[in-house]
Amino acid sequence: MDGSFINPVCLQFENVSFFCPTDRPLVVRLGIYIFLTGCITITIFGNLGIIISISHFKELHSPTNFLILSMAATDFFLGVLIMPCSMVRSVERCWYFGNFFCKIHYSFDLMLSVISIFHLCSIAIDRFYAVCHPLHYPIKITTAVIKKMICICWSVPAIFAFGIVITNSHVSGIVGYETLVECFNLCPITFNKLWSMVMFFACFFIPGSVMVGIYIQIFIVSQRHAKILKQITGNLKDTMTTQISKQKDRKAAKTLGIVMGVFISCWMPVFITILVDPFLNFSTPEVLFDAFNWLGYINSTCNPLIYGFFYPWFRKALRYIIFGKIFESGSSLANLS
Repeated sequence: MDGSFINPVCLQFENVSFFCPTDRPLVVRLGIYIFLTGCITITIFGNLGIIISISHFKELHSPTNFLILSMAATDFFLGVLIMPCSMVRSVERCWYFGNFFCKIHYSFDLMLSVISIFHLCSIAIDRFYAVCHPLHYPIKITTAVIKKMICICWSVPAIFAFGIVITNSHVSGIVGYETLVECFNLCPITFNKLWSMVMFFACFFIPGSVMVGIYIQIFIVSQRHAKILKQITGNLKDTMTTQISKQKDRKAAKTLGIVMGVFISCWMPVFITILVDPFLNFSTPEVLFDAFNWLGYINSTCNPLIYGFFYPWFRKALRYIIFGKIFESGSSLANLS
């Protein structure tokens, strides 16, 4: 390549016109590609199944399901637009797609990840009103309210992500960042001290705290309802009503535990790393940072499993989709309960 096309800063490095530090054995790279391709496939088709199900079947047109539909669309776009390029970057340890697309990819990556988290928080709020204030739920959580929540979930992360990435605010003051991008063909996930704290608290800690608090309250109220029901049935442990109540309580507790466990397990490592890395002079190993980032992506893989396969209506709707029954006349009016 002609030296006139190389950034002058890059000239001090030897053989960096297109430098990629790929040193993994072929077998290891193939193994990682197979695993990540599997995650991407589940993310795309799992969320696509939810999108088609809720959009097609009229029985599923409820405020709660509209939130799930919007979140599934977010995770679907993450699987289609972001995860494939990130897979190549992670496996090859190089960015092949140019500096401009690095910014675009970075912006959409950040936006869709935060949108997914905001949707999880919104669904928690919806469930809080449904369980803790069932009489006020139809009044408080209407379709118009859900539309406003969805609008906030999409617009705020979009303004935030594109604003800081396009203006380079997230890397302001970081020495050597432009060299990494332009000379070594990298697209690193990097935040300065200010924006690392903003990212941690605004995009993880506050939404996560809201979710944990809400789900704890839901669990407490569910237990209270079970005790009241037990008293009404005269403490007859062998009655059908009591048994059904216990089963529902166990299922609710299990579902809530899985929701919170998956959310915290997937997102906490990467957000803690984002928070502390600038204060450690960006010394976090690249492989470790990459692994934590993919844990965050995998939350979008798990979402259709948690919010889809745990609901009987989804399994029935999925059978309609797989066997092509959704193309039959009147299929949108099918009973999925």
